[in-house]
Amino acid sequence: MSKTIPLVIHATHEAGAKVGGIGSVLDGILSTKSYNEQVERTILVGPMFGGDSLQMDRLNDPLGGVEVLYSSLHGIFYGVSEEIQLGLRAVEQTFQVALLYGRRQFGDVEHEILLVDASNPHMDHVTSFCYFLWENYGIESHRYDYDNEYNLYITIAQPLFSGLKALGVAEGLAPHERVIVAHEWLGLPVVFAAQINEPEQWRAVFYAHEAATARLLVESHGGHDTRFYNALLRARESHLPLDTVFGDQGAYYKHAIVRQAVHCDAIFAVGDSVREELRFMGGYFTNYDIDLVYNGIGSEDISVADRLDSKRRLQDYCRTLLGYKPDYIFTHVARMVVSKALWRDVRVMNHLDRLLRSAGKKAVLFVLATSEPAGRQPELVESWEKQYDWPVGHRADNGDLIGEESHFFFADVEPFNHSAHNSRIVLVNQFGWSRGRCGTRMPEAMAFSDIRRGSDLEFGQSIYEPFGIAQIEALSYGAISCVSNVCGCIGFVQQAAAELVQQGLLPAGGRVDQLAPADDRIILPNGSAASSVLGDEAFPFVIADYIGLPDGQKPGSPQEALDIGGETRLRIEEHSSESTAGRIFERLPKSREQMAEMIRIGSALAGSMSWDTVVEDSFLPGLKRICKQ
Repeated sequence: MSKTIPLVIHATHEAGAKVGGIGSVLDGILSTKSYNEQVERTILVGPMFGGDSLQMDRLNDPLGGVEVLYSSLHGIFYGVSEEIQLGLRAVEQTFQVALLYGRRQFGDVEHEILLVDASNPHMDHVTSFCYFLWENYGIESHRYDYDNEYNLYITIAQPLFSGLKALGVAEGLAPHERVIVAHEWLGLPVVFAAQINEPEQWRAVFYAHEAATARLLVESHGGHDTRFYNALLRARESHLPLDTVFGDQGAYYKHAIVRQAVHCDAIFAVGDSVREELRFMGGYFTNYDIDLVYNGIGSEDISVADRLDSKRRLQDYCRTLLGYKPDYIFTHVARMVVSKALWRDVRVMNHLDRLLRSAGKKAVLFVLATSEPAGRQPELVESWEKQYDWPVGHRADNGDLIGEESHFFFADVEPFNHSAHNSRIVLVNQFGWSRGRCGTRMPEAMAFSDIRRGSDLEFGQSIYEPFGIAQIEALSYGAISCVSNVCGCIGFVQQAAAELVQQGLLPAGGRVDQLAPADDRIILPNGSAASSVLGDEAFPFVIADYIGLPDGQKPGSPQEALDIGGETRLRIEEHSSESTAGRIFERLPKSREQMAEMIRIGSALAGSMSWDTVVEDSFLPGLKRICKQ
């Protein structure tokens, strides 16, 4: 099969190693059969941190998936031709940087990577590039040079583009045959470098994994999503842009850079909410034809017996920790950051505990979240187990609870555990899910897959969630997924469900769920009601509405929405958490047959939301379209 796209450059901060969500997206896209059948050559470009021993060890580790062919920091030069050696050395000398060129594994295939360490760059070149950014895009770098992150991605852009030229990647290719995909704002400076150095010679895509300005406004105010999205909805009615409603955001460097994404040939958004947030930025964004390129999820065929086997391990762990065997296992796997709104889980659990008590059932919620992604030393975890019953008990003065963990445990988890009758919350603030990482009381056979396979409910009621891969990963194992109605995955779930109904794999009738008042849908750009495809009781997906005001009220204007504060949001959370708990309780499997049906539905949904589906139906068509321009 002839490949239709000769060259794709992915500009990303996760070029060298998977760090977070964008790394998961890259793993998903770059390993698919359809991508590799259609794209001839792929190169990931991004930063390298020579002073970070952990990253350098990872790049050195032959088991880490990276094969180094050229690196002045590693003293490796002869994995490339003499011509390329000379070209890369010339770039290093010109910009006073260090380059690494190699190959990295993605599933069963390898792709090239080009990384740059700019610890001591030639500042004349940086200053010159900043001038061009101001002249061509109006970006005033002097306003942001206090920020190390901004400085880094501006500094590495020119060396990365020059390094690509030294590799000869674009030789013999026409402009429509070479594409740069900028993953988030961090990749845009590489696009700008290409456009400045070789105008009209490259196609470019801005891949929006979030809307940075929207995230900032949501997280930094006590009204959170309730305030922001009500303001967005009222502003949309009046055709008012974000800066008019919230004031000039030009002091925020991410806002200034993302505004220039309109100079790309296409913009991809990972969810419906992100697309609306970008359009809210106004100007050229208002009518920009933004492509929806949802994130995909993995799927695994499991039996009821497999699911129960994993659940038994989680039940045994609860019995060891808390002295009882729960009927239901609830989970939340997330980063310990404010956007994940973990306190909302506790609010829902307050109501679920009452329902569980009335039914004579028990449950446990395992929250796997940490402010320390690298994890604590296993020896420390074992000592805390013995000293104060970790992870049931925690302390904040010895390296156990840090950052947001401390507030969440003492303000939410501990009070709940003291008052609840038929459920408890266990905060496991440790990277990994195994006895080796989480202490001797965890079953020896426990693995991370158990927290997915054995869960009856995965929480994910974020105040800001561009897509929400973790929230819906559990679907394929038959778990209920509970998300907030600003979660970007909702549109994809609805789309997948509708397709399955058409194929006769799911029953028609009823509705997917109540998203929000009919005229206030976040996920639908025109605000109209969505078509309904599934009955509530049959669908393992619960959407919590923290946007709709009580009794169908709504602010009369964007300015009135700005008055929504933390107190109003908390009242809405209390009201919504009760109805959310009721819908969850109705859908919890009451028999082995119900569990089998939820596995069937979840597996079918996950199969329709795979990375192959995303690449074939959205990502590649978007690239092909701009390559025809």
